[in-house]
Amino acid sequence: MGYWLVKSEPSVYSYEDLVRDKQTVWDGVRNSLAQRHLRAMARGDLVLIYHSGKERAVVGIATVVSTSSAAPGGGEVLVELKPEEKLGQPIPLTAIKADPAFADFPLVRLSRLSVMPVATAQWKALVAKGRS
Repeated sequence: MGYWLVKSEPSVYSYEDLVRDKQTVWDGVRNSLAQRHLRAMARGDLVLIYHSGKERAVVGIATVVSTSSAAPGGGEVLVELKPEEKLGQPIPLTAIKADPAFADFPLVRLSRLSVMPVATAQWKALVAKGRS
């Protein structure tokens, strides 16, 4: 099982929108590294939803339902997500940056990347913080 983080501006599409819709296609990702990460996702992988913009916090967990290529021959990769759990406590970026265990976390190092892998230990730590 893989662990991931995807970013979304909540005024465009929030975790609450995902809950309301029950499932959505995660698209609009153009960056080649982010596309490579989407391509690496598999059904059943878990995904942290991060609200960018003014909020800047991890707010929920989703599951990868399916992946597909939008164009024949392997164009843009699309990932379908369904909501799993809204975190009881959003985890602000400031708290993540302040924790030395996240010094190598892509969210800290590559702040503009919209899709990124999450190491197992970091996943467990973030989910524990969000559930506390």
